[in-house]
Amino acid sequence: MTRSPTIDTQGTAPDPRGRRRPRRRLVRDETGVVVVLVVLVLGVGVFRPGFLDPDNLLSTGRNAVYVGLLAAGMVFPLAMREVDLSVGGNFALSMVVGAVLMRDGVPPWLAVPMILLLATGLGAVNALITTYARIPSFIVTLATALLYRGIALAFAAGKQIFDLPRDSSFFVDLGGRVFGVPSALILMVLLGAVLTLVFTRTRFGAQIRAVGSNPEAAVFTGLPVDRIRLQALAMSGLMAGVAGTVALAFFMSGDPTLGEGFELTAIAAAIIGGTPLAGGRGSIPGAIVGALILAVVTAALVFFRIPINWTSFATGAVILVAVAADAALRRYRATTP
Repeated sequence: MTRSPTIDTQGTAPDPRGRRRPRRRLVRDETGVVVVLVVLVLGVGVFRPGFLDPDNLLSTGRNAVYVGLLAAGMVFPLAMREVDLSVGGNFALSMVVGAVLMRDGVPPWLAVPMILLLATGLGAVNALITTYARIPSFIVTLATALLYRGIALAFAAGKQIFDLPRDSSFFVDLGGRVFGVPSALILMVLLGAVLTLVFTRTRFGAQIRAVGSNPEAAVFTGLPVDRIRLQALAMSGLMAGVAGTVALAFFMSGDPTLGEGFELTAIAAAIIGGTPLAGGRGSIPGAIVGALILAVVTAALVFFRIPINWTSFATGAVILVAVAADAALRRYRATTP
């Protein structure tokens, strides 16, 4: 009986003669985007020294947390040639549902798993519709983005939800600072490390990369593509729930209008960080650094007193420069012995 080739946790497969090829280490090179981030920060600091103040840098990092968490989750579907445009609506709905639960007497820390379960379920719904209706995830998540945000607006009656137990440790600890560092920033780094291990060192991550590299071959080798899609989009939904929970702790209210445009910014951050739309590879640290780059650009505009109308232009320019620099560095390393 002929056995189908299998893929191990590093994405390797036996050759046609049955011998296993030497394992090729998964190359994760975020050097390009890190260099862009450092140069950008130092460049702004040369002309506006106040930008390098530790409090300002921490605040800028804090502002990148929401998009950073969304971008980290976005890497999973993007790496297998899927996309999740519903994360902004998921983010808002998670905030609103969490605020309603806490306002109605549910202890904040008990409400957290409910929020995360809801957000994960919303991501799974995207996958189920995509799989069984045979509709591209781009179209499905574009529709559910409007659907989720519409539910959030209706649930909150179009206004912010206040009257929350603000003296709870949920708001004090998660929305505050630890040794001067925003708790949300620490959480993003820790979750980034965990997700990096999941993406690069587990069978699940290897399967995502295998599907993204060659979907037809993945089906031929017997990979459960539908299940992997479900898990990838559920992961994206989970991270939207985490981002919504962190935002709820910081703002101490549920705002159904918050997060508009976050989905495109998260995709941009992931692409800046080295996750191509063509699939097959991705970088969680790179996505987080990409979010930091975008946050630095936004903060720099304020320091240079540039009208807000130029924000989109500047952000787009930085995306092009960052992606071009990263691509050039990868080509250089590929041609260097």
